Amino acid sequence: ADAVVRPVPTARGARSDAQPVCWLMLALIANAVSRSARDAATRAPRVFLPAVGCACRQPPVPTQTERLFVGSSHRDCAENPFSHPRRHLRSSAPAAMPTVGVKRDLLFEKLGRTYTDEEFDQLCFEYGIELDDVTSEKEMLTKNRAGDCADVEGDEDVIYKIDIPANRYDMLCVEGIARALNIFNGTMPSPQYTLADMTGKTPLKMVVKPETALVRPFVVCAVLRGVKLDQARYNSFIDLQDKLHQNLCRQRTLVAIGTHDLSTISGPFSYEALPPQEISFVPLKQTRAFQADELLQHYLDTDRQNLGKFVPIIKDSVVYPVIFDAKRTVLSLPPIINGAHSAISLATRDVFIECTATDLTKAKVVLNTVVTMFSEYAETPFEVEPVEVVDAFGKTLIYPNLASRKIDVGVDYINATLGTGLAPTEVQSLLRKMSLFGELSADGARLALDVPPTRSDVLHACDVMEDVGIAYGYNNIERKIPATVTEGRELPINQLTELLRQECAAAGFTEILTWALTSRAENFDQLRRTDDGATAVEIGNPATAEFEVCRSTLLSSALKTLGANKDAPLPVKLFEVSDVVLLSGDHHVGARNERRLVVVVCNKESGFEVVHGMLNRVMEVLGVPYKGADPALEAKAGGTYSWQEAADAAYFPGRQAKVVAFGKDVGHFGVVHPEVLTAFEITYPVSALELNLEPFCFDQFYRPMM
Repeated sequence: ADAVVRPVPTARGARSDAQPVCWLMLALIANAVSRSARDAATRAPRVFLPAVGCACRQPPVPTQTERLFVGSSHRDCAENPFSHPRRHLRSSAPAAMPTVGVKRDLLFEKLGRTYTDEEFDQLCFEYGIELDDVTSEKEMLTKNRAGDCADVEGDEDVIYKIDIPANRYDMLCVEGIARALNIFNGTMPSPQYTLADMTGKTPLKMVVKPETALVRPFVVCAVLRGVKLDQARYNSFIDLQDKLHQNLCRQRTLVAIGTHDLSTISGPFSYEALPPQEISFVPLKQTRAFQADELLQHYLDTDRQNLGKFVPIIKDSVVYPVIFDAKRTVLSLPPIINGAHSAISLATRDVFIECTATDLTKAKVVLNTVVTMFSEYAETPFEVEPVEVVDAFGKTLIYPNLASRKIDVGVDYINATLGTGLAPTEVQSLLRKMSLFGELSADGARLALDVPPTRSDVLHACDVMEDVGIAYGYNNIERKIPATVTEGRELPINQLTELLRQECAAAGFTEILTWALTSRAENFDQLRRTDDGATAVEIGNPATAEFEVCRSTLLSSALKTLGANKDAPLPVKLFEVSDVVLLSGDHHVGARNERRLVVVVCNKESGFEVVHGMLNRVMEVLGVPYKGADPALEAKAGGTYSWQEAADAAYFPGRQAKVVAFGKDVGHFGVVHPEVLTAFEITYPVSALELNLEPFCFDQFYRPMM
């Protein structure tokens, strides 16, 4: 169900770089076809309809396709390789807090002192991480063998298992943990990460071929020179890649990391996408050459739990991504495996790092994390050699980008949110402990911060405020009794909504729950209504044609549900009580919500009398009399309701009316126009009622409660 760029078949044996412009066009066409197919598949939600008269109001269980669009503007996505990195479709579960296992003695060596377990636990607590367990390799192996430790062979060095926040990618290795804690303790300054001076030198180059857009379009690279590795550093290097693959890289679907011994390969490098039959190399931990398709099947057959689980990422693609050096030696088959020829070892001194990706933003973060963590072992500590990447459009980019990002934060905001009274200079000093450096404005009211490349988690002012709280110590914040005392209770409009739902269900109607976002066509054109530009809230940069505007009416959603359930037995009687969103210049956000009720009846006959009767029942339970029917109640309520002739294009002429209550138009009801029914693919007559409920939100004395 994930939105991806579909592969386009090519002629067997054709060179993939023969016509780059055509390949780009094919990539765009394939993406458009994929989007159209998805939109067609999700044109309407399928809703299970219980027997007529059922009072069950459980929201329908969305289909796999519908679940795709839940929170579609805020999820990770690989839908379109040419889209902005913040356009998202893929729905993914929140990342769990990763646990990093580090050897205690190695960690203490990097920290410059030893701690008792209790002291280190307290240090972790102060920094906002957690010492989860104290164990050893032998003890972990013993647990896996259910206590049978007679023949267990394992290292008895003490291992600290530390829980790290899921967005602190810089702390997924012992180097990052030690560096962060040292800066926090004030025992080392924050490093300055720099790019090597390439004056008079020719940087390495990676050329991206256009056909990679069909499968995995992005690549970023860097070089670490003069790296000195021992077994512990090598293991940490590999573990960091594994942790990033599990976390930020989403099991290599978004980013895959490849590391190579630069002394065994030569540039310039090329990133291509070829038919699997044209790719042959010796992969890591193998002794013979495999064709790419043969290799993937080999992993499915023999290593399904490890490398085999990544095979589906590219298996069904007609072309596979591959990286070559200048001699056409295969460096890697991302995101599956590297080539054995360029494998790194303890003797490696120059490391070439490449990250292929479907998400360029995450690729940059991953590359920055790897090089900043392990550049401390380079010949010139914290210096990284850049690489030129020529993208599919011929544009040359330099990676990595280790420049600090700028973020401006108000000191008053930090103090007000934390409940502290810290001086601006004190806030500045606390942020240094969290690797955030900045300058105070002339009046001391604001901080202009430099965010280092290791702190990709700092995005907004609230992240800076959180770091101030950690550095200051949440336990040091003075406890205060709130200045105001409030008592939580249900909003009156929600209480009214619940009561009306019960009444509608008791009247034999089935509740539906539909999306708050809809397409412009469904909201206006298919209802024969004109978009005046002043009614519906438009979604900026929508991820799909299905979700272009916030709905300004509930009627289209109800009709769409009827059209998707044509096989339901007649009569179909549905209702929904929910919000619509309307543009409003009187609200500071420019829009307002309005609670409405919609009722639809679909039968062999129009059923106009059914919705008419439902209107009378709703008004009866709301305590609003019909005009002239009950003078005493009319005087108590301060008004009545009635209906008048209307001309809404969504309803059949002469078979519709508008509802007037307390002197205001509050709704419409009538027989839905045949052209509207055709637009929603409904084959039987439908009558509908849509009513604004907010004018009826009052207490027993008819005093407004909104």
